[in-house]
Amino acid sequence: MSDATAGPVVTDLDFAIAAYTEDEVWTVTPLVLRGEPDLAAVVSGLRRYPGEAGVLGMISVDEDFFILIRLVGGRARFLISDVTAGTEWPLAKQVVDELDIPLADDDDEQVPAGDLAIVADLGMSAMDLGALCDDVDLYPEEMLEEIADTLGFGNEFHEAIEALG
Repeated sequence: MSDATAGPVVTDLDFAIAAYTEDEVWTVTPLVLRGEPDLAAVVSGLRRYPGEAGVLGMISVDEDFFILIRLVGGRARFLISDVTAGTEWPLAKQVVDELDIPLADDDDEQVPAGDLAIVADLGMSAMDLGALCDDVDLYPEEMLEEIADTLGFGNEFHEAIEALG
């Protein structure tokens, strides 16, 4: 990889949203990220939102991969849909570093890394989430849409994505 392609800019983000519940009602809102997004800024942005079951950050990058971040009681949990994205994208590399796993090679298999049970208590099992991540025919936005539908905030997810577009 040459230096000219070493740093995708924030415009490569398809979207970044936060989802949380209050009084058992889901709220989905865009995450405002300025400049090159970094993991600390994303987590900090998520901490502003309430939520009985924590707050869920959903980030889609360049129609290539997604990142799920869940903050519960001050603790952050992470899932990245494609571990090989860490070789090309700074935000993905930060997630891989946070997970304390080795950086994948470009020719490694595109597999998820992190906490597949990140939303199991909300209604999507680790097995179902893993199977979704393995579906090579889906774009990251479609995968996140499936997660939102399964967890019960599909309509709010769609409205938030349309508001960004």
